[in-house]
Amino acid sequence: MNRDKLRIVNKIFNNDTIRTVWDNKAEKYYVSVVDIVKIITESIDGRKYWNKLKQRLREEGNQTVTKCHQLKLKAHDGKYRLTDVVDIEGMFRIIESIPSKNAEPIKQ
Repeated sequence: MNRDKLRIVNKIFNNDTIRTVWDNKAEKYYVSVVDIVKIITESIDGRKYWNKLKQRLREEGNQTVTKCHQLKLKAHDGKYRLTDVVDIEGMFRIIESIPSKNAEPIKQ
């Protein structure tokens, strides 16, 4: 994903903080699933919401979850922790799976 697409992602989320990481090998950006879920659902704990959604998607046989990778991203406490990340295509697939009024404009 190039920088223009990353700017589009930031506009979608009203410049809320979404952790991203550049993968030199794959030559694309990955975005934090937890951050996306937290913003879309307006959840206090995006991690818990994502874990439940991930479980439901696996039970449905959704392939999006299998495309998630774990990379170390800087957490709020300053430490680097493994976090589920997806590329831009995976991000939109996850957003489509979230029942939220905030996700509707993005789905269209």
